[in-house]
Amino acid sequence: MSDTYEDERTFEPLPPPPGRGFAVSWWGQAWLKALEDTALDGQQLKKGRRFAREGAVGAVTVRPGRITAVVRGRDGSRHRSDVLLQELDAAAWDRFLEMAAERAGHIAALLDREMPPHLVEDAATAGVELLPSIGDLEPACTCDAWDHCPHTAALCYQVARLLDQDPFVLLLMRGRTERALLDSLQELSAAPCVGESAAVEGVPAQEAFAARDIVPPLPAPPTLPPEPGGPAHLDTETAPEPGVDPAALEFLAAHAAARAHRILGDALAKDHQLQPVEPNLTVDQDTVRLAADCLDRRISARLAAASGRRPADLEAAVRAWRLGGVASLRVLEEEWTPGTEELARAVAGPDRAWPEGERPALRATGGNRWTVTGRDAQLRLGPDGRWWPYSKERGRWGAAGPADRDPAAALESMFAAAEGERGD
Repeated sequence: MSDTYEDERTFEPLPPPPGRGFAVSWWGQAWLKALEDTALDGQQLKKGRRFAREGAVGAVTVRPGRITAVVRGRDGSRHRSDVLLQELDAAAWDRFLEMAAERAGHIAALLDREMPPHLVEDAATAGVELLPSIGDLEPACTCDAWDHCPHTAALCYQVARLLDQDPFVLLLMRGRTERALLDSLQELSAAPCVGESAAVEGVPAQEAFAARDIVPPLPAPPTLPPEPGGPAHLDTETAPEPGVDPAALEFLAAHAAARAHRILGDALAKDHQLQPVEPNLTVDQDTVRLAADCLDRRISARLAAASGRRPADLEAAVRAWRLGGVASLRVLEEEWTPGTEELARAVAGPDRAWPEGERPALRATGGNRWTVTGRDAQLRLGPDGRWWPYSKERGRWGAAGPADRDPAAALESMFAAAEGERGD
């Protein structure tokens, strides 16, 4: 429990700590490291640990730049002990707030009472040191010790436990209360972006209709960012809920950002043309689409398991997807039998595609599949009338090139690609 008065918080005395340690979180341990690196006399720290473990530290008051408590000695004496930490100036706080507001993950971590490494690293990059380092914890005690004494050491060990529970304690020492910090973050998050005009009030419908012939010019198109935005870092101190994989969530967020960046780039291109609307993907098709953009073997293995495929089968599906999306994937995995008219056109197609006497021997090996006699090559007819070249490797048929209306061109592109690979 703690009492809060504007820019000051007072915490009730803590019971003796369980176990041997005083800090569980990495930032609490960083606080103790700053203490242990600063103190010149290790014996004083050992005494301070004993005092803290025995419950000798009274209520702890935290305010900007200072923590205070009354610490009881083994002889019954009581000493007011203070530890001073330099406050951040207004410019440093502005840099910290701007940095945190740019990353939703940083705000979420603070709201969860966490201080992930990436938050501290990003703050340091902005020139703001949140955690203390050697020499930053300055002691002051009524026992008149000039260095850290057992009393100030005991206070620091207890504060490490408070930091475990709430990193806002550290931010208060650095000069900002929790409420002021969160209010500032909310204002920054809600503020319009640079160059974005403030919201304006609407106009009556009658005025808008009367001005229907006065059409304002279109706004300038947005600028394409140099690269997609990165996902929030999810490696916090709190363990994820069962079944939640932070690495998978980061992959999905990065994938969505990259796709949005690509779509915007296509839309801003000078030769941009309206693209046909993509069909609604099944869960299985969407799994293959995600795997096509995945470079993490662990996530690829999870996608293979989720789709009921072996890793080699998923690789074959990904290769087909990269050659032609949904249409190519269907030709790989779905065998179909053309109707009478479609079959007649399919058979006539190869006859017209090659000059007389040059057509390879083709034998039907499925409803929509014709295999080249004497070669590990195959043509597959798609429902849209296009031909897809396939080759056999290690006993498995796989997509080997893009589709073509001309079956000869489809085969020749595959043979040319194979010759090029052998030449390399």
